[in-house]
Amino acid sequence: MRYGLISDIHGNLEAFQASLEALSKLNIDKYLCIGDIVGYGADPKACIALVKSLEPVALVSGNHEWGVLGLLDLEYFNEYAKEAILWTKVALDKGDSDYLLSFRLIYKDDGMTLVHGTLDHPEDFNYTLDINDAYISMKLMKTSLCFVGHSHVPGIFYSEGDGIKANAAPEVKIEEDRKYVVNIGSIGQPRDGDPRASYAVFDDEKKTVEIRRVAYDIKKAQEKILKAGLPGRLASRLSLGE
Repeated sequence: MRYGLISDIHGNLEAFQASLEALSKLNIDKYLCIGDIVGYGADPKACIALVKSLEPVALVSGNHEWGVLGLLDLEYFNEYAKEAILWTKVALDKGDSDYLLSFRLIYKDDGMTLVHGTLDHPEDFNYTLDINDAYISMKLMKTSLCFVGHSHVPGIFYSEGDGIKANAAPEVKIEEDRKYVVNIGSIGQPRDGDPRASYAVFDDEKKTVEIRRVAYDIKKAQEKILKAGLPGRLASRLSLGE
């Protein structure tokens, strides 16, 4: 089985479409969504509809879903995120909100776990940025593999003895005696200096996970953000990958 993993789309339809086009060439069997379909970008409804069409086997809620649904205090967010959430609330209809409300905080099956931030108090939406953050989730993992998003910075972390290491390459072979925390990055608003959309592929037969990147029409996404009256910073950062 080959899984396509998507996260932090953030209403960026151009980035999402480019990612799905790339994934369509990789013989993906099923999709997994790790949250934040909405927020920041100008196409939340279209992105929700596109996620629905994929019929993901797992849908995990992000902090922006919770913000739009009124489940997370808006004081959690910075001024740009807060403004985007208020705009998104108006842009969505009840059907969209009901769909977002159906997402769970943690998904777990026999082979993997999904959470937007960390397994430690997932409702607080803490970040997984380094080996210390990954260790927090590893202590709580009941599976050998955990996929996260939220930070918009891709990275692969794995256990080795009593310690944890970061994998330098974007691909890793899953070994039975180790645990892995994989941050798949962001489709719609990368923050690692690379403006290309980030997503992942997990092959549970070959036991491999790969973080992949694809270029998209950034200018078009930026123009939509500005036309919608959203903060200019949300447009400018897309070309910088920050």
